[in-house]
Amino acid sequence: MSDDFLYHEVPALRKRVFRLGLATNYGVDGEDLKWALEQGVNYVFWTPTARKVTKSLKAALKRNRESIVLATGPTIGFFGGSIRAACERLLKKLETDYIDVFQLFWLGRTSAWTESTINTLVSLRESGMVRAIGASMHDRKRAGRLASDSPLDLLMIRYNAAHPGAEQDIFAYLAKGRPAIVAYTATRWGGLLKRPKGWDGPVMSAGDCYRFCLANPHVDVVLTGPKNSRQLQENLQSVRERGPLSQEEMHWIREFGQVVHKASSRFTFRF
Repeated sequence: MSDDFLYHEVPALRKRVFRLGLATNYGVDGEDLKWALEQGVNYVFWTPTARKVTKSLKAALKRNRESIVLATGPTIGFFGGSIRAACERLLKKLETDYIDVFQLFWLGRTSAWTESTINTLVSLRESGMVRAIGASMHDRKRAGRLASDSPLDLLMIRYNAAHPGAEQDIFAYLAKGRPAIVAYTATRWGGLLKRPKGWDGPVMSAGDCYRFCLANPHVDVVLTGPKNSRQLQENLQSVRERGPLSQEEMHWIREFGQVVHKASSRFTFRF
């Protein structure tokens, strides 16, 4: 297996990153986090709602700060002053000197891209309080514009077999010195793990979903959000043991993803 499949050197983060990152806000606890770190997982997405892992995360940061990529951000990010205050609170809460990735969440919905918020993010990076600045969003067109022209070091975007549009709308605009890309919603909130009506072929596993994302070299990290220890262990094992997709697997997954997307297109909600 190519080492590039499991690891990426990410200049914006100043670290070599294991490409399956852990989202801690779906149910895992402190022991799960500790186990994942022992297995080599080093990208940790944390929010204050992930209370069950906070104590273990603080201990890990104290033990070996440089081994962990800590990604977090303000719950609401509409004003520069509140964003700076949130950063200061998070640093104090986690008892760390810096945050690796400080990002605005769900840009356009729970955060805003204004002169005030941009200047604050850049200022936090220049101060050393954060090492990289980022944003998460579902608006692919907007993400593509920000990828080609913005001070952002990282974009956290939706990418999965049912929603591969980032390949045209975002990845096509990534040039040298590009922002790092973190993919989430790899399982489409579980939708890719279910058999759509009329489909007689195999159904994707969670591991297949992550392997699909990692097959794209533009993706530096894909987040897994396990609910428990079993899911965490299965997801990590699948990525490590099964490795890159074969051509046959890629063909099947893309076809399956199209079927899932069409089956759900009658719904008006979007994630």
